[in-house]
Parts: sequence; C-alpha cells; structure tokens
Amino acid sequence: MRTIGTFAAVLFAVAILGPLDAVAAGGSDAPKKASQVENPDYQAGKAALAAEQYQRAIEFLNRAVAAEPGNANALNYLGYVHRKLGHFDESLVWYGKALAVDPDHRGANEYLGELYLQIGDLAKAEERLSKLNDLCFFGCEEYDDLKKAIAEYKAAPASSTTTR
Repeated sequence: MRTIGTFAAVLFAVAILGPLDAVAAGGSDAPKKASQVENPDYQAGKAALAAEQYQRAIEFLNRAVAAEPGNANALNYLGYVHRKLGHFDESLVWYGKALAVDPDHRGANEYLGELYLQIGDLAKAEERLSKLNDLCFFGCEEYDDLKKAIAEYKAAPASSTTTR
C-alpha cells in the first residue's frame, strides 16, 4: 500500500514540476527550432545587441529573419533594437511581426508594453501587462519588469510623459 502512495507522489511531482522546468527554461521565448540556436546571424545579432552595437545587431538580425522568417525571437530583438534607436514606428512593426508568429511571446509582449509607455499610450501598455498576467501563471520576469515600468510611468510628473 505504501508503495502505491509513493508512486502516486512521484507521478504528482513529475506532473507538477515538469511544466515548471519548461517555464524556467524560457517558456515561449525559447527557440522553437534547433536552427534558431545554430543560426550564426541570430547569435551574432544577440551578441551585438548585448554590446549595444545596434546597427550591427540590425544587420545580423535582418539576415537571421531572412533565413528564418518565423524566428519570433529575432523579430522581437529587431523591435527592441529599433526602439533603443528611437525608431518607434519601425519597432512597432517588428513587435507586431513577432507576436503574429507567437502571440504568447513574453519578451515581445513586455517590450511592446514598454514601447507603448515611451510613446505615451498607457492603456495599451496595460493591455500588454494583462496579457503577460495571463501568460505567467506562476509569475515571470517580463510581467514584473513591465509592471514596474508602468508604476514608474504613472509616478513620473506629467510633463515628462512626452519625453519618454
């Protein structure tokens, strides 16, 4: 009898902890295909982005997307780099493409929310936060980061909203 109880406990743990491992490994932001990990342009684009070499990142990420149009991570990073350069309209296009490929992409939802704050659209930023709330059942960094950015936005003086 005790063996059955132990077996049931192990099955329960596997059922619960298995999905948590997937979340910890990156959830929807994890590459969908092995080729995304191996794509040298994607990897070089990420490295250039980390070094804040935005123009180089754009070149590499554009090549990565040309090779893999369904790479939501590369599309998201193109949105991010354009946002960092102040190209808000172009950034919006890339985030839209990333979310068209993967509507549950946590990074794209967070960064799109941050873009909306930069252009002064609090309501749309809060929509992205709501989407992240739905996606992050046990909580996630993207939700926490966007929630913090919205709180800071709301706390800032009204005159600074046009310069964000």
